[in-house]
Amino acid sequence: MSRSTSEQLAGVELADPALRAVLERGLTQVEELLHREVQSEFRFLTEASLHLVDAGGKRFRPLFTLLAGQFGPDNGRPQDVVRAAAVVELVHLATLYHDDVMDEATMRRGAVSANARWDNTVAILTGDFLFAHASRMVADLGPDAVRIIACTFAELVTGQMRETMGPAEGADPVAHYLAVIAEKTGSLIATAGRYGAMFSGAPQERIDALRRFGEKIGTVFQISDDIIDIASPSAQSGKTPGTDLREGVRTLPMLYALADGGPGVDRLRVLLAGPLTDDALIAEALWLLRESPGLDRAMSTLRSYTDSARAELAVLPPCPARDALASVTDYLAARTG
Repeated sequence: MSRSTSEQLAGVELADPALRAVLERGLTQVEELLHREVQSEFRFLTEASLHLVDAGGKRFRPLFTLLAGQFGPDNGRPQDVVRAAAVVELVHLATLYHDDVMDEATMRRGAVSANARWDNTVAILTGDFLFAHASRMVADLGPDAVRIIACTFAELVTGQMRETMGPAEGADPVAHYLAVIAEKTGSLIATAGRYGAMFSGAPQERIDALRRFGEKIGTVFQISDDIIDIASPSAQSGKTPGTDLREGVRTLPMLYALADGGPGVDRLRVLLAGPLTDDALIAEALWLLRESPGLDRAMSTLRSYTDSARAELAVLPPCPARDALASVTDYLAARTG
């Protein structure tokens, strides 16, 4: 796994060389586990499983698991922490295979998506295969770990179903959206923190704090992506703005803009009625969104979640690992500033 600077991993600032060495060693072990655990006697299934494993990604979830594993006495059971880190990454990868089918995506992490390279059936079954292997691995971690991952599976599916069905008539669309991202994104990151703390032997109050921190940071990740997709030019963010508009996804800044009823909201409502394919219409929608109060309200919500996440860290003892977790909130705030 490569670093963007000599002191960063996945946006986490690591000023302490000893901690950085521990995390790099742990991530190397996670990579080895991922490659070993997805092997199948059916060679094609191994190839399909490695398709996303080898595509890279920041590996934030296993990194967070390893960081959370620093808060117990003598780091508890380090091999179980590494195993738990691999479990959460396998679950994450499985959801990506399924997401690409539902979104009809053609690219993932700079490579052709599995559904586009092969077909939807292969992508779905590969995701199922990874879920199965994650379940088998977590069984070795004990019944509490099995129960936790089962509940996480349920949250992931509930979030996806909630998003698919949309808010009920008369329901608050913003509350609905925040519930979706808490379940779809926050739940697995929360489990990563919970696992790391559990298997390090941390006391319950620290386990609970890291679980809550993970859920809130997951929400912050998604809201910051929502904002960047509208507010940041491609030269600055490295991403093409308006991706959510092209996919017909109503994100938090859009929901706030529609609710505020400011100038241009009627036109914006027409533009956001479905996916946009025309570049001129996308540019118009982006301009209206940038001029609306929706971005400021989304930024305010982001700051609220970021502050709440920081507050959870107060439960943890001062140490380089806590400083690293604090840097995550700073990084997410800065990338939208």
